[in-house]
Amino acid sequence: MFLTMIGLKKMTMMNRVLEIENYLDDLIPNPKCELNYNKDYELLIAVVLSAQSTDKRVNSVTPILFSKYKSLKELKNADIKDLENIIRPVGTFKKKSLFIKTIAKTLDEKYNGIFPTDRKSLESLPGVGRKTVNVVLNELYDYPAFAVDTHVERVSKRLKLAYQKDNVEDIERKLMKKFSKKDWGRRHKQLVLFGRYHCKAIKPECEKCKIQKLCRYYKA
Repeated sequence: MFLTMIGLKKMTMMNRVLEIENYLDDLIPNPKCELNYNKDYELLIAVVLSAQSTDKRVNSVTPILFSKYKSLKELKNADIKDLENIIRPVGTFKKKSLFIKTIAKTLDEKYNGIFPTDRKSLESLPGVGRKTVNVVLNELYDYPAFAVDTHVERVSKRLKLAYQKDNVEDIERKLMKKFSKKDWGRRHKQLVLFGRYHCKAIKPECEKCKIQKLCRYYKA
């Protein structure tokens, strides 16, 4: 009886995940990272800047930043006050300006300008955590990773893919178990965009949503 209950619970979750996948594929068939960049380190810096900000704000400052400072050497030698003025719209600009200079200096001097592709090296950079590395490695190298940002966290909890008490590490582990590894990057992007434009923190579009029956927020 106990084993049967476990089997039924597992089957219910599999059906839930399949329904979510089908809906996301229909709603967001070609998910893409919305941060603009031309070089690997530009993406890394853009993701760092996006912390506690929005991709739209980041995209408003990075063209100015990277057109004025065209290389790692120029960035590491940039005037800190000028960097602050450029990236001010993204918030916490004093701290992030220091991150930019240190990241540029480290990549240029420690790695000879060659972008590292291993998690340990990237996570050693200031302002770079697990979520940032997951985004960068997946976007640049199609490395299987499931980055959990505020949108992914919110959607996962609403759709009962995670518990309300779960932290981002718990959520990442659960999503990696529930979704096929080959689809992690795609599902991550879909959940981000779903949370950003549909399942929003404020005034989510519940009435338009075709998986509202799966949502604890809608039922509440």
